[in-house]
Amino acid sequence: MKKITLITLCLFCLAELAFAQKHNVLTQRQQATVVDQWLNERIETLLPELMDRAELDMWVLISREYNEDPVIRTFLPGTWHAARRRTMLVIYKAPGSNKVETYAVARYDVGEAFKKAWDPEAQPDQWKALKDLIVEKNPSKIGLNISDNYGHADGLNLTEYNNLMKVLPDDFHDKITSAEKLSVGWLETRTPSEMATYRHIQSLANSIIQEGLSESVITPGVTTTADVQWWYRERIKELKLDTWFHPTVDIQRADESSKEHLRSFAVNADSEVIMPGDLLHIDFGITYLRLNTDTQQLAYVLKPGENEVPKYLVDAFKVGNRLQDILTSQFKTGRTGNEILRETRKIMDQEGIKGSIYSHPLGTHGHASGPTIGMWDNQGDTPGAGDYPLYPNTAYAIELNAVVFVEEWNKDVRVMLEEGAFYDGEKVIYFNGRQSEIMPIPRNQFYLKN
Repeated sequence: MKKITLITLCLFCLAELAFAQKHNVLTQRQQATVVDQWLNERIETLLPELMDRAELDMWVLISREYNEDPVIRTFLPGTWHAARRRTMLVIYKAPGSNKVETYAVARYDVGEAFKKAWDPEAQPDQWKALKDLIVEKNPSKIGLNISDNYGHADGLNLTEYNNLMKVLPDDFHDKITSAEKLSVGWLETRTPSEMATYRHIQSLANSIIQEGLSESVITPGVTTTADVQWWYRERIKELKLDTWFHPTVDIQRADESSKEHLRSFAVNADSEVIMPGDLLHIDFGITYLRLNTDTQQLAYVLKPGENEVPKYLVDAFKVGNRLQDILTSQFKTGRTGNEILRETRKIMDQEGIKGSIYSHPLGTHGHASGPTIGMWDNQGDTPGAGDYPLYPNTAYAIELNAVVFVEEWNKDVRVMLEEGAFYDGEKVIYFNGRQSEIMPIPRNQFYLKN
């Protein structure tokens, strides 16, 4: 028994090593280096334009340790997991300058970009030191992270706000305004370096998805959907990756008693034993280099005598791909999320396609800032986030479902799909392609060749 266990362990380690080598998962040290390089590049190349677009010349971010503003976390260096004590960051763009000045009113430098701008020996009061810096720069508008529409942009808590307003001179109070547009722009905009890597990150996610939805993990009649979900959690940890949500695996099947196609997304599917003839759906995401994926794909468990996915499911899946095409064709710079949704639904109605659109920005958060394009429980306008316009160099989870009546099952099937994609200002480009056919379980020779 010990010999078999040792052999199994060795084979497992070799498989893990092969995956890491094939996909080049960086070490923790390498990842921290990349994060810092990207952060410095983002500050230098994105912030000047974004501050001009938001009409702000100063941005003040304040957080205490373990109660971090979602935005300030994206400014921390790769070796920091939290703010330290009370961390104050000040970003200033002087009139006519094409660069930003970055300061840390803190006891430490914050990474390479934010140099310490407070001497506690000369000025023991950190708040007064912040006030002195603001008064010295004398900005026209001071952006703070307060927002009605985005939780990501609403990270300044009441205590910090009140302390700042107490210390600021009265004639600076009218300069305070929301930094919502700047926060969203900072979070949603991707650099060429980040986009060059996003395809790689998505390929990692796709490889893990395909491994889990295969005969190497699933034994029909034995394996449950919960088994597969927890296999994904363990696999992610083994590969030294992270996830931002618990994976879900659910089943649609011909059985009349199965009502999965009617289930609300607010209710998690019950764990079920996976059987031949089941249509499996997974919702899965990983976090790597501070970027997130969000992917939904489908697999089918072949019944005895079947060598490929039945044509009626293949045809249903094509409707899902068509709906993706309709949605991405409506991405136009300057259009709001609500407008993209309306135009998409018009074409859906014209083509007789039933379904729902609920796509969202993707990036440093899984459900990220930017234009909301429908919600699973609201196919009308989304006030606030849905009114935000589409900008170039932004990333999205193209998420939707097409509802197709399948005669062979005498019921509707929901083709639920989600793929990461980049909008370059003219077209939508999938990070690593998109699923174009349902994965069979087990993989057969025909599928592997194609």
